[in-house]
Amino acid sequence: MAQRHKPGSPTVAVGYVRASTERQELGPEAQRAELARWAQRNTITLAAVHEDALSGGTEIEDRPGLLAALEAIRAHRAGVLVISRRDRLARDVVIAATIERAVQRAGARVVSADGVGGGDSPAEAFQRSILDAVAQFERALIRERTRAALRAKRARGERAGNVPWGFRAAMDGRLEAREDEQRVTERVHALRAEGLPLRAITRTLASDGVSGRTGRALTLTQVARIARLSRTGT
Repeated sequence: MAQRHKPGSPTVAVGYVRASTERQELGPEAQRAELARWAQRNTITLAAVHEDALSGGTEIEDRPGLLAALEAIRAHRAGVLVISRRDRLARDVVIAATIERAVQRAGARVVSADGVGGGDSPAEAFQRSILDAVAQFERALIRERTRAALRAKRARGERAGNVPWGFRAAMDGRLEAREDEQRVTERVHALRAEGLPLRAITRTLASDGVSGRTGRALTLTQVARIARLSRTGT
């Protein structure tokens, strides 16, 4: 069982920013600005802000920014983890609850800068559970709309979306397998089978010199997407 730390100072906060891969209207800079305004408004020291660029359905162990924020809470003896609004924490009810417990064990509590559901009363706890359920529902709707749009394009004979990982577009528009990317997919599946979390897999690939199509090391989000592919890359 993880060690439970003593409650930190309610006048010291650590910020957490999550830029969704599904909705981008609340970008990281806007979130950081909102956290800064919240801290100034409430006379609270914002000791650090950590950021993730990943889906709201990503597990806690695969969020390097969140793990760094938990470490910062302990290091600064902060009593608050502040987010701009509740859905920046997660878009999954179970994951949101897991993060809440991890923050509590670190000695802090989660507060939304928008002031919604931030109290300790049963009514506000219930409000938070509703917000988490709504965020999960919205995530499911977004994914279904995306699938429907892609199905419609395929029905018209159009290639839907970008060229998927593991393939290249041939001159006639057909997809051909890319052996280099297929090997990366196999490597990710093999490391996953060994029990490595996505964050560790991302570090391993980077140390091995594996890069994406831009020539840069693969990000955690990209590795997560590759891990969801079948072994043929589809």
